[in-house]
Amino acid sequence: MNDAEVLTLAREATGHWTGCADPRPISHRENAVFAVNLPDACRGVLRLHRRSYQTEEAIRSELWWMDALAEVGLGVPRPQRTVDGALMAQLADGRIASVLSWVEGQPIGTGGEPLDGTPDEQMRRYASVGRAVAQLHVATDRITLPLWFSRPHWDIDGLLGPAPFWSRFWDHPAASEAEAILLQEARRYARERLSHYAARGADQGLIHADLLRENILHDGHHARLIDFDDSGFGFRLYDLGTALAQNLEEPALDAIATGLIEGYATLRPLTEQDLAMLPVFVMLRTLASVGWTMPRLAPGDPRIRAYLNRAVRTAHAVLEGLTLFRVA
Repeated sequence: MNDAEVLTLAREATGHWTGCADPRPISHRENAVFAVNLPDACRGVLRLHRRSYQTEEAIRSELWWMDALAEVGLGVPRPQRTVDGALMAQLADGRIASVLSWVEGQPIGTGGEPLDGTPDEQMRRYASVGRAVAQLHVATDRITLPLWFSRPHWDIDGLLGPAPFWSRFWDHPAASEAEAILLQEARRYARERLSHYAARGADQGLIHADLLRENILHDGHHARLIDFDDSGFGFRLYDLGTALAQNLEEPALDAIATGLIEGYATLRPLTEQDLAMLPVFVMLRTLASVGWTMPRLAPGDPRIRAYLNRAVRTAHAVLEGLTLFRVA
């Protein structure tokens, strides 16, 4: 679908919300995302949800969860009700649309580009990220989910089973024979570690599951989390591992990890077992990202090799017991 066709759909979608108008493209990746005008001179975000990714029930559940989080004071995007009072609308072609409130702030960074600021500034920034993630987990545990609530699972099978949510990373056609063997070994090792971790009472529940730099906004003081499209049930440490995965090449990685962990621990202290498992969750995110490329990126896309190289480096380090980062 070209840009003009997507814009036509966006204009159709605005008619389902009172006073929603003037869609302006922001991005077109998993979803087609537009800035829109809302009543009372407010801004919002219109999403045209990608076909065949999340079910209608899963999208409704995501929106219900964000609404519940906003209701208890978290600075997350709040779903706007349609003229019929619904959380989402179905367009003439069957595609699902939703509208969210605008969240102020700038992305904490961009994937593949060096982070701004000194190591101390990066540490403070990621301390606010850690605290925001902890607030999300604490608030979620206090919410009673409706019986119909349905989201994907980022559990052992969802990450490492025969049909993981983001595809079989160990079968990527761009991987060399040696890389495929290493990815298989990383999968076996991670499954063993996760099984032991879960058996000892690992913290699990609803997680954001996609805490990339672009999905973390910062206003100079506080971090706010956006884009809950991949949220689901899983290990809470996966959120922290995802936040660190994009920073593996940062010179100030130790400071970033220290800030993230200390910020999180202000509300949810981590055990020695948790800290020992964190590098495994960083590795898991790099592995999952390789799987993510398989149905989405064309052969030859440079991101495929970049993600494979990162996963191979990280898996090698974790399997060899090397230190990914040090926490002060």
